[in-house]
Amino acid sequence: MSVALKIIATVTNDLNYDQRMIRICSTLSEAGHECLLVGRRLKNSPAMADRPFLQHRMKCWFNSGPLFYLEFNIRLFFFLLFRQFDALHTVDADTALAGSFVRRTKRFFWVYDAHEYFTEVPELQGRDAVRTVWRSIEAMAFRKVDVAVTVSQTIADIYSKLYREEVQVIRNVPDLRSEGSAAVPNKPQELPLLIYQGALNEGRCVEHYIRAMKDLDARLLIAGEGDLSAELRSIARDVGVEDKVEFLGRLDPTDLKEATATAYLGLNILENKGLSYYYSLSNKTFDYMQAGIPQLCSPFPEYEKLNAEFRSMLFAKPDPHDISLKVKLLMNDRSLYEELATNAEIARKAWNWAKEKVKLLDIYER
Repeated sequence: MSVALKIIATVTNDLNYDQRMIRICSTLSEAGHECLLVGRRLKNSPAMADRPFLQHRMKCWFNSGPLFYLEFNIRLFFFLLFRQFDALHTVDADTALAGSFVRRTKRFFWVYDAHEYFTEVPELQGRDAVRTVWRSIEAMAFRKVDVAVTVSQTIADIYSKLYREEVQVIRNVPDLRSEGSAAVPNKPQELPLLIYQGALNEGRCVEHYIRAMKDLDARLLIAGEGDLSAELRSIARDVGVEDKVEFLGRLDPTDLKEATATAYLGLNILENKGLSYYYSLSNKTFDYMQAGIPQLCSPFPEYEKLNAEFRSMLFAKPDPHDISLKVKLLMNDRSLYEELATNAEIARKAWNWAKEKVKLLDIYER
């Protein structure tokens, strides 16, 4: 590295649980850059974890809806305006507006990082006016940035056609697990432990996992919170599977990794509620691989591509009956389970952050 840069990265979430940005900022800091990650502080936000990079959280009066995004970007604009920095790493359209306006007054290297197909998320389905606003902000940012990156090749191809010729791919892959550190997965006859990690939001199929437990001799760990947190706990009570389902809440990345390593099977099914979900490639996909466990997935393009290379997935419908059938299949067919688990072990050595971060460092070396 020839020059040490001052880099500011921006997100709208609580900083403790954003695994992608923790990896990115840690990597940039370890490479000798001064990296500051900026997010927001909520009423129930825990203390910030110690990281090898700087962190700052802004407290807003509004915490949802248009007023939140407007307030956050105004605060972020003034925060950036009065800071000296060489590079800005903007995550998604919801932090891009501030970057676009600061760009008019300052010169800096700007990376736009699309963590999803933002204007096609389920929350914007059927809200054409709101989606038009976000598309305008997204298009403005793509025209102004120096480099654009995203999480999968499919989304990169879409953005390339919409906005600019080149959009690079930096996937959400975890650090390579050290040899011998994986927990031995539970055997089927020892009450298999299923795990779902991620947001408890619409379209994530968590309610289907809970209902499937009625027909399964297994336990389910749910690691995350979201809009449906209270409703999902109520479903577990109504279905009568409270003793089989454990809600872990939000876990920091270290605890989440440990919980996942104890599991027998990972759950990663989505409903097709928009192109953002259909073209997704989630963190948990690679987290399950890194733990060396098979996973149930949706037969969507990116997952089919991965499975064609290393078969470590079983595809399932977003339906409690089909989910329970596929889980039972793995519990009863030990050779199939071992084949998928073996391929997950192979895949984790091919798809990990040690290899993926080279692309990130190359961008900032420019």
